[in-house]
Amino acid sequence: MKMYSNKAVVYPMLIASMLMFTACTSNEKPAASAADPIASSSPSPVVEPSSTPSAAPSAVPSASSKPTPTPSGNVNVTPVSSETTKQIKGMLELAKSGKVAGIEFAAETKLIDDVEKAWGKADHTDVVASSIYATYSKKNAVIGYNKGDQIIDIRSSDPKLQTLTLKQIEEALGKPSDTKVNGDDTIYIYKASDMFQLKFIIPKSSGKVDHISVFDTKHSVNNMAG
Repeated sequence: MKMYSNKAVVYPMLIASMLMFTACTSNEKPAASAADPIASSSPSPVVEPSSTPSAAPSAVPSASSKPTPTPSGNVNVTPVSSETTKQIKGMLELAKSGKVAGIEFAAETKLIDDVEKAWGKADHTDVVASSIYATYSKKNAVIGYNKGDQIIDIRSSDPKLQTLTLKQIEEALGKPSDTKVNGDDTIYIYKASDMFQLKFIIPKSSGKVDHISVFDTKHSVNNMAG
C-alpha cells in the first residue's frame, strides 16, 4: 500500500480555510431584508412653509363675522330724540301746577276774568255739562271754567304738540293711568298730582296729538271732558 506524505494533506486544507475566511470578510453588504427601509436614490425635497394662511377656518371666529346688534331688533325703528322726551316730561312737570307751556294762566288759581283782561273776549264759547269752554283760536287755546268763573281746564293745540305720537309719549312717561274714547278721539290720561291730570287727545284718523289738556279734577263737575 502506497503512503502519502503529511504535506499533501495539509496544503489542500489550508487553502480551503483561506477561501472560507476571504468569503466571510468580503466588503460586499448582505442583501436588505424586507423589514429594512429602502433609501431613496434622490435627496428628499425640503418642504417650505406656505406664504398664505391656511384655508381651514380659525378656531376663534372673527369679530367682523358677528352681526351688529340693534337695540330694537328692527333697523327701521327711529329712536325718540332726547329733546322730544324732555319736552313731554316738561308737560307733566307743568301740569303739576295746573299749567300748560305757552299759556300764562293756571287752572284752579286763576279766573276767566284774568284771561279776558289779557286776551280779550273769546272767539266763541261752548257749554259742556256744567262747564263753559272759551276758544281763543289765535292763541291755539281753549279755556274751560266752572260756574264760579274758576279755570278748571286748559287746552293747547300748539302745532309743536301735533307732531307727537303715542309711542313717543309712552317712552317718555310710561303707560297712561287711564284711557277714554270719545268718538274718533282716544284720550290718554296721566296723573300729574292729586288734583291735576295731563291728557293727550289723539284722533284715530291721524295717530298724532290734536291737543293736550291740563284738567282740575277737584273743582270740575264734568270729569269726562277731554
